Amino acid sequence: MYQTLLTNNDKGIFTITINRPDKLNALNKKVIEELAAVINDVYADPAIQSVIITGSGSKAFVAGADISEFSTLNSRGGRDLAERGQTLVFDKIENCPKPFIAAVNGFALGGGCELAMACHFRVASDNAKFGQPEVNLGLIPGYGGTQRLARLIGKGRAMELLMTGALIDAKAALDYGLVNYVVPQTGLLAKTKELAELINSKAPLAIAGCINAVNAAFDKSKNGYEVEISTFGNLFDTEDAKEGAAAFMEKRKPLFSGR
Repeated sequence: MYQTLLTNNDKGIFTITINRPDKLNALNKKVIEELAAVINDVYADPAIQSVIITGSGSKAFVAGADISEFSTLNSRGGRDLAERGQTLVFDKIENCPKPFIAAVNGFALGGGCELAMACHFRVASDNAKFGQPEVNLGLIPGYGGTQRLARLIGKGRAMELLMTGALIDAKAALDYGLVNYVVPQTGLLAKTKELAELINSKAPLAIAGCINAVNAAFDKSKNGYEVEISTFGNLFDTEDAKEGAAAFMEKRKPLFSGR
């Protein structure tokens, strides 16, 4: 179905694998176009509860953008490239009501680091490396890297990485708070799926509410506390909230329906 992606839905866990191993899974226009399409499917398909994004092979998650596509761009073209990618892919991942987890299996550089950061959280293999080396090309990140990196690891560390173009290994990424877990590469997908399965056992509308409320904390147009209060109240009208309370009182596992 896709030229640059592999997809699989296993019991509600939808795995997207960027499949350009000969190019270290670098992002080009086709990858962005296909990611946009598959993300729309994630939003629309009720059979998908959570999403894992990873890269093919053992070397790279996504080792940046396809630099060969940059040579003909001017300022307008560069702006359009960044705006299109952010609108159709990166922002849609960040704001999706279904959780996206990045399984980072190697290099996550430039657009690859940005793609991982757009996900709701990240699990890294012990050989993973992260960085935003765009200054080496006379550029800055264009897919939200300056914003998300500062939110995740703090202004000072983000400034240093952005301005030096330096790479950090998986241990440093864990210490910085850029990733939640570091595991051996052979266990990366198993750990990520374990987390997705745990999340999938919870109430889907509550999961969506968590995503929305946390994102509101970083949206200057919103009052995060008001979003939390409103979401908390609205969830009381759901079948899942009633089921959750009943299951607790009856000392059994809840059976959530997403309603």
